[in-house]
Amino acid sequence: MLKERGIILETALLRAITLPPTVAKAIEMKLKAEQEAEQMRFVLEKEKKEAERRVIEAEGIAKAQEIINKTLTAPYLQHEAIQAQMKMADSPNHTTVYIPVGTNGIPLVRTVENQ
Repeated sequence: MLKERGIILETALLRAITLPPTVAKAIEMKLKAEQEAEQMRFVLEKEKKEAERRVIEAEGIAKAQEIINKTLTAPYLQHEAIQAQMKMADSPNHTTVYIPVGTNGIPLVRTVENQ
């Protein structure tokens, strides 16, 4: 329309556009869906990182248990039991504790077998 009058419009600034209610609602629903999808992606990524952290922690615990099990012998456990008894005997708050002992007076340490 303007070209017929010799006017060339290069740019136009629109300040307020009123969209039909159905179009405005559709745009709003689309933006909401995109935000929800982005939030879900964030939650999934966070859960993946947490799962990786738990796996690394479990691997560390398993390795520690493996190292401990290699050195956890019956004589060592007896030594630790004796040390614990000595500390308890020196404590002013100790009570009588009955501990099964072997023929030499050393606390018994036995492995429980699954039957």
